[in-house]
Order: sequence, then C-alpha cells, then structure tokens
Amino acid sequence: MKIRRLDSKDLEFNSSLLKLTSFDDSVNFKIRDEVARIIRDVKEKGDEALLSYTRKFDLLNVNSVDELFLEADVLERAWTVLTKEQKKSLKEAATRIEAFHKNQIVSDWSFEESDGSKFGQTVNAIEKVGLYVPGGKAAYPSTVLMNSIPAKVAGVEYLVMVVPTPKGVQNDLVLAAAFISEVDCVLTIGGAQAISALAYGTKSITRVDKIVGPGNAYVTEAKRQVFGQVGIDMIAGPSEILVVADEHANPDWVAMDLFSQAEHDEMSQALLLSWNKSFINAVEKSMNKFLHSMPRAEIIRASFENRSALILVENSDEASRIINQVAPEHLEIMVKDSDSLVKKVVNAGAIFVGNYSSEALGDYCAGPNHVLPTSGSARFSSPLGVYDFQKRSSLIEVSKEGAIELGKIAHELALGEGLFAHAQSAIMRTKSV
Repeated sequence: MKIRRLDSKDLEFNSSLLKLTSFDDSVNFKIRDEVARIIRDVKEKGDEALLSYTRKFDLLNVNSVDELFLEADVLERAWTVLTKEQKKSLKEAATRIEAFHKNQIVSDWSFEESDGSKFGQTVNAIEKVGLYVPGGKAAYPSTVLMNSIPAKVAGVEYLVMVVPTPKGVQNDLVLAAAFISEVDCVLTIGGAQAISALAYGTKSITRVDKIVGPGNAYVTEAKRQVFGQVGIDMIAGPSEILVVADEHANPDWVAMDLFSQAEHDEMSQALLLSWNKSFINAVEKSMNKFLHSMPRAEIIRASFENRSALILVENSDEASRIINQVAPEHLEIMVKDSDSLVKKVVNAGAIFVGNYSSEALGDYCAGPNHVLPTSGSARFSSPLGVYDFQKRSSLIEVSKEGAIELGKIAHELALGEGLFAHAQSAIMRTKSV
C-alpha cells in the first residue's frame, strides 16, 4: 500500500498539510438542483409526492403514507428476535450513553439585584425532533442510540425516526435500538423527500423543529437547504482520526485504529503524528501486515492515497500545534506524558487518552456522543449532546426602581442609534415611578 509520509522539517510541510487536511465541501450543483426539486415537490404536494418518490427510489409498492408507519409491535418484535448477546450489547451501550448525557442537563437559573429586578434564563426542550437513520443494507443502531437518547434526556416530547427500507428490507438492530430508546414514531422513508416531509410537514406527517442524523450526499444537501425552516445538527464531512503516539504505544494497535476510520470512506482521513521515526516505521509495517485481511481493504487503500499520512514531528509542542490546526473529529493520544499533551489541545471533537482508549469504543458504547464536528469545525463546534435538544430563553423582570437607572442608559444609547421610539419606550417608565 502506498502510504504518504510527511516531515515537519520540510520547507513545504505547512502547505502540504493544509492541502491534505482541506476538504472540498463545495456544493455539487447537480445534487443541489435535484434536491431543491424534491423538497419543493414534497412541500407543495405533500403525501402524494412523498409516496411517488418512495416508490421510485425505495421500490416500495405503497398507496398510502399510513403504510410507511411502523407500529410499536413491529419495533418490539425486532427486539425480541435479537440474540442474547445483541440485546445485552444494545442495552449496556444505551445505559452508558444515557448516564453520560444526564450530566449535560442545563437548568433554569436567575439572580435578583438589590432593587428587586430579576434576570435569568429558562431552559426548555425542543418539542419535536426528526432523526434520520440510513437504511437498507446499512445497519447503524449506534446512530439511533447516540441521537435519540440525548434527545429523550433533554425532554423532547416527540421524536420521529425516518429510515429508508429499499425493497422493504428492515434492519432488526436499528428497529430494536429505536424500541429501547423509546422513539415515538418510525417511518420507512428516506432521502431528500424524508427531510422535506420533516421540515414542512404533510397531511400525514408532523412537522418537526429540528432534524438530526447522518445521510448520503442528497440527505446532507437537503438538510442544508431546509436549515432555517428547521434546525439541524451539523453538515458532516468524511470521518477523521488523528493519532499522536510515541515508542510507548503498540504499533499494531495504532495501525488498526487508523484503519478503523479509513475504512469508512475513500475520503476519510487517518493521520499519525510521532516524534519517533522508528515507531512510524513500525506502524507502517503493521499496516502492510494487516491490510490484506481487511474486508474493506480497497477503501482503506484509497483513503491513504487520497487524504491520509504518517507524519514525523519534532516534539510534543509541535504535535499540539498541528492538532489545533487540524481540529480533528477524533483524537487519540498514546504517549508517555499524555496528560500534559491533553492540556494543550483546544480543537478536537473527542479526545481518547491512553493506550486502551480506542476510538471504536467511543463509536459504540463508552458513553460520550459519537456525532462529532468534522472538517476542522471542532474549532467552533462541539459533539452532539443534550444541549442540542434544549433551547434557552432570557428572563427579564425589572422593578420600578430598576427602570429608572436602566431607562436612562437605554434612552441614551437608543438616541445614539437614531431609534427614537426605543428611547421613548425606555424613558417613559422612569417618569411614572
């Protein structure tokens, strides 16, 4: 396998790294226009258009949207047919995810000033949320858990899951995950048409306030286009991992951790930073040893040819600078003094510390959310959590005495902005005290 090697001492290193880590997320105009047409059709024609697209893309012979709803007993039946090991794994993962996210709950708060004025914040759950889950041959029960559990912890009243079932193929693991995480409604629809139905509503489908969950290029573009009409979680790019390791790490483990993200997609990114050249050589040897046994070897190979690399750096300080520049989705730190390096990291989606903290554990069952910012967006955004399903309102209760002082301040500032009615609104109350 051709594996790219970079050295931070090279004169062209910074430009090479920037080129490697920059992801072209420009809009595919053909997809944009097709998605816009689908969204418009569903918005205008509702159930009729939704059924038409479901027949066309999912090859389902349906005559009513009612046929696309899965009853509660279907979800429960999916749970009952799982093996004992599958049930145990789903349950334990759900329990850990719930326990972690309960720590994120934000409560109301307020304070009172000496004149009796009160200021604060009230917190309420988003009322209705739509969850998109890829379907067909794909099976992503972890996606169901990671999105639905924090929503329920936040207090979302109505959580509807949409999952395409091409040719009627339903995945028991996905439906069982919906069952144990208490999703309120499941619809077997997908694509941009599902996103439009959630955003605008139809005669049969309730309009939601926010849409979360991953999807293909059409789903992602649809979320982009309906944003503003509804909230969305994020626009996600290809999966990423950046591993920092020294000679104290196991090269076999590091190689497999890099593969674990590279196998997602040909445009996934796997980077290794180390200040020990011999260790980098050992990791490369391990990668070549394991590659032939990987079922998704060609995807891994393409990932390394397109966007991945093994990088020699001078020291821990330089590693931290590169980490914060790249702002990776997943960061693994496997060095002797890991705590010191962690303190230098300010841009990363999720940080896995120590030799035993494989990123794969975070994907499924550690507890923290696996929905993470990609493409450098960890510079300004965070993992999905309870706070994404809550909204805050400011609380302002001004006393008569407080209105005198605040009225004078607001009056002066409003006049400075040329907003006379604002100034009068503020000062009038001071005259009635």
